[in-house]
Amino acid sequence: MTNTADTFGVGSPAEQAESDRTEHYHPHEATETGDDVMNAAAARIKALEAEVAEAHDKWLRSEAEMQNLRARAKREVDDARQYAVQKFARDVVEAAENLRRGLASLPPATEGEDGILAKMREGIESTERSFISILERHGVVGHDAAGKPFDANLHQAMAEQPSAEHEPGTVIQAWTPAWTLHGRLLKPAMVVVAKGDGAAPATPEAGQ
Repeated sequence: MTNTADTFGVGSPAEQAESDRTEHYHPHEATETGDDVMNAAAARIKALEAEVAEAHDKWLRSEAEMQNLRARAKREVDDARQYAVQKFARDVVEAAENLRRGLASLPPATEGEDGILAKMREGIESTERSFISILERHGVVGHDAAGKPFDANLHQAMAEQPSAEHEPGTVIQAWTPAWTLHGRLLKPAMVVVAKGDGAAPATPEAGQ
């Protein structure tokens, strides 16, 4: 009988293939290939992380812009609602000023005055207080300027007068109050302001 190992010499075809694979295997080449794959993967991960960071930054900026836009739109809507009645309020304060003029036109209260006159005064005063209270509840506020420093944001100077009793630039007399609507000037006060060269007249000494 013929021996199988003798027939094929170096062994079976499987053994020959294994021998060839072993002869051509280089561990260093396999390691380099694995490192290349890992480096490529790391580079790709880094690139993806950069893209994600950039997208996140863009989203944050866009969200901030949208918040600013919403806040600005809300302010504009609030302003429109708050000041839509500005013209009407300016007309209404005219009525308040007319009530004050009506009171000022009445003679001062005196003891034993006519009962009708007293009741008229009381009625106008009560109406004025109620009216002013209603205006204030809706943000319309009157500011008395008399005795205060002139403020161009609230007052309109109608005249200047010398005054020995007031500092220059002080409001001597206010013909009307200043009116504001929710803090915004609605109507300036009409005022008379003390002049800077005001001085008390000299009084002659006795015996001159």
